[in-house]
Amino acid sequence: MKKLILAFALVIGLTTFAQEKRQGKGEREKLTPEQQVELQVKKMKLDLDLTDKQTAEIQKIVSKQVEKREAKRAEMEAKRASGEKPSKDEFFKKRNAMLDEQIAHKAEMKKILTSEQYTKWESKHSEQKKEFRKKAKGARKERKMEDNAK
Repeated sequence: MKKLILAFALVIGLTTFAQEKRQGKGEREKLTPEQQVELQVKKMKLDLDLTDKQTAEIQKIVSKQVEKREAKRAEMEAKRASGEKPSKDEFFKKRNAMLDEQIAHKAEMKKILTSEQYTKWESKHSEQKKEFRKKAKGARKERKMEDNAK
């Protein structure tokens, strides 16, 4: 009987500890859109050795992207909070629009950057995409586990 009570107390304690750890994960304050743009442009300037003219042009592109991303994030959070799920047609349209935006972004970058810079940017971009997908996959698994626990 004592072993059973001890095991039960241990399970409760570990479960509580694991839940507290997960909740503390998102406490970091988010950067403002201007700060995001500045950091991203400076990082690109260091990685690609951009000129001042290139930096100014890229800053315009990045600021537009950040604005669009913030608007889409707010829209997604509102839909998620209401429990609304997109239909297949809506999902297709959003995905298609996103791919069109990516194609346009690549074309703009190709105009601004030299061939060496573009090649370096593209390889770096594909690496970041892979890392993002890994993180997103982990976040989805975590969200599923939370939904199943409810």
